[in-house]
Amino acid sequence: MPDKLTRLTPVNRSQWRDPSVATKSELISSVADRAGVSKAQAESVLGAFFDYTAESVKAGEKVSWPGFGAFSMSERAPRTGRNPQTGEAVKIGKSRSIKLSTSAPMKEWLLGKTKKR
Repeated sequence: MPDKLTRLTPVNRSQWRDPSVATKSELISSVADRAGVSKAQAESVLGAFFDYTAESVKAGEKVSWPGFGAFSMSERAPRTGRNPQTGEAVKIGKSRSIKLSTSAPMKEWLLGKTKKR
């Protein structure tokens, strides 16, 4: 199996990116093309969606899109980890992040059990 660096492609002289990850620009272009709107309009709508989702989840709300999934807050309790270089125990504080739980129809589509969403 090739190491990660051999799979990366240069974006410019100072950056490398994994070709399996869509960039913001690629996402905006794809949404604009599929919706038949300008890239500026697509960027504005996507920005508003992500802002709303982040603010709502931070406030403790769940944001759902039927057929796709639900965004919610995930909280991890404090725990003890290990420094991989020294083996020394390290205290890791509690943390919070946004979690996406995919819907049943999306899971079936991803597994190839249905043809179209």
